[in-house]
Amino acid sequence: MRFLIKFSYDGSNYYGFQRQPNKETIEEKMEDALSKINNGKKTSLCATGRTDKKVHALAQYAHVDMDVSINEKGLKRAMNSNLPSDIYVIDVKEVSDNFHARYDVLEKEYDYYLNIGEYNPLMRNYVFQYNHDLNILKMQEGIKYFIGKHDFRAFVTENKDKNNCIRTIKKATVTKKNNIIKFHFVGDGFLRYQVRNMVGLLIRVGEEKISPDMVEKILNSKDRTKMGKTAPAQGLYLTKIVFKGGNYGIK
Repeated sequence: MRFLIKFSYDGSNYYGFQRQPNKETIEEKMEDALSKINNGKKTSLCATGRTDKKVHALAQYAHVDMDVSINEKGLKRAMNSNLPSDIYVIDVKEVSDNFHARYDVLEKEYDYYLNIGEYNPLMRNYVFQYNHDLNILKMQEGIKYFIGKHDFRAFVTENKDKNNCIRTIKKATVTKKNNIIKFHFVGDGFLRYQVRNMVGLLIRVGEEKISPDMVEKILNSKDRTKMGKTAPAQGLYLTKIVFKGGNYGIK
């Protein structure tokens, strides 16, 4: 039986989602829990994508094939009983064997949070503590250049190995509430470090070190060396996934 799993995690103490030798990862914890449930059989998880070290997820999804007879509620309960407290299965639905959590994704949403107020030690793992003022109006102008179908080669750190860096950004906004600035991106897919690199450039715009129209020029240059710094990981959250044909009634 194939199941679609929706889960969230605090990425603070992990070396990203993907399993790595001698390092704790989200995938390792999830697959270890699934193997225990699956009568000790090595069980692989196929997620919608990877998140990097210290990145969080409010709504990540993956599919898994189980040999044991178990229902949706039972799998959710069993997984949460075998997972650490910083990973939580929100919902489980049985899906057809031809469903694929990676290839059936229609769009993804990411949020990035930045604090321009006083340093907050309690939020240091969850919001980028920038702690200086930024020109939000200029960032709101600059972020508009990301909307649409573009080659994002200039915003991919490891672009030499990428044959296709074309992605479509459907929505991109910058908002401010109190001292927290929120960057919101909706797209058909995102390359590794793409969101953090886009935020990093927008911070330079907000610092008034470059003009908003430089976003378009750097985007069109397809040159990573012109981009600048990558925003820190802890402010980034995977917040929503939409699949082709809907999300199968998952909560």
